[in-house]
Amino acid sequence: MAERRVNVGWAEGLHARPASIFVRAATASGVPVTIAKAGGTPVNAASMLAVLGLGAQGGEEVVLASDAEGADAEAALDRLAKLVAEGMEELPETV
Repeated sequence: MAERRVNVGWAEGLHARPASIFVRAATASGVPVTIAKAGGTPVNAASMLAVLGLGAQGGEEVVLASDAEGADAEAALDRLAKLVAEGMEELPETV
């Protein structure tokens, strides 16, 4: 299982618009990904309700993980980790 630990870069955390950006990127990755607060229960990263339910705040650590194997899973996690860490306001075109 591949995973990335990253601090949420959006000041407001994973709420509303940031959660929407993240969920769209997770869905577009084509790889099954989960997200969890550090030490918490993982949820489906492609589910808006699940991501909002985390209540992840700005600066808080989250764990992105995938059971998928191979370079695609690693690349997807790298892109999602960068998106979360940098608090991007738009989906990068490479997602």
